[in-house]
Amino acid sequence: MALLRQRNAQSSNAAEIEKKIKRGNALRQGSAWRWSRGSAALLLVALSLCGLAVWLYVTSLDSDVTETLVSRAELVSPQPRVYPVECSDDYQNHKRYPGCTPQKCGRGVTDSIVKREEAEVLRRLAERGLALAGSEGGASILDLHSGALSMGKQFVNIYRYFGDKIGDVFTKEDLQLYRDVRGRIQTVIAETFGLDPTLMYLTKPTFFSRINSTVAKTQHDEYWHPHIDKVTYGSFDYTSLLYLSDYGSDFTGGRFVFMDQNSNRTVEPRAGRVSFFSSGSENLHRVEKVTWGSRYAITVSFTCDPAHAISDPTLP
Repeated sequence: MALLRQRNAQSSNAAEIEKKIKRGNALRQGSAWRWSRGSAALLLVALSLCGLAVWLYVTSLDSDVTETLVSRAELVSPQPRVYPVECSDDYQNHKRYPGCTPQKCGRGVTDSIVKREEAEVLRRLAERGLALAGSEGGASILDLHSGALSMGKQFVNIYRYFGDKIGDVFTKEDLQLYRDVRGRIQTVIAETFGLDPTLMYLTKPTFFSRINSTVAKTQHDEYWHPHIDKVTYGSFDYTSLLYLSDYGSDFTGGRFVFMDQNSNRTVEPRAGRVSFFSSGSENLHRVEKVTWGSRYAITVSFTCDPAHAISDPTLP
């Protein structure tokens, strides 16, 4: 009987120990599940916050555009619309050229110096030239002065690479219109800023651009970063853009944004519209990413330093 009681007691103890083990395992499993569920929740929260941060960073580039200087629907004519801004201190560190170096700075927009029909002719010139090659990324360049043409991830000289075809792409009449338009832009900049136009010189890079929504392949395709022309190019004193296509119908995105301290101000492209400005840090700017279609424009730049002057393009 004593032996039986001992065995029963051992069995009871074993059963009790087994129950405790099962309860311990259940508690550990429950704790592990709760920890796993909590970790997953924390991970989801972290991913959500990261996604939100990225989204805020990307959208903040354009959400700060608080003022439209000139909309696509407006017609700025006959006089330019001028927005004076205080010249930066940068000019104190550059050689001064009386009659040309900015004494007053700002930005202007006009729709009266280039006819829409002329802009269409220049766009067709750009289309023919860029049809010969073009970038793999979002931005393609055609420089009639140097001959630089985007081809894949590099540049080629259009006059050497396509020498026998150039006569079929550009005509003397095309280049004459280009020179005439360049002269008109030079004149309106000189009149706006009180300069002697004979002391302004065309400088490089002056080029046609086509921008679309294709993913950038090289740094040349990343046109949307904020920059200062005088810092980027050195020789620039005055920058202008002649738009060859219309915001909202030929493309979306692609607005020109002046990034001021208190707010951003944007110009909406319109075929034949000329936007111009002094090239110092008073006019920090960028271009919005193009989200659809193709944006065509010509960048025409001027310097006060005759050592950096370039000639108008001519057929070889």
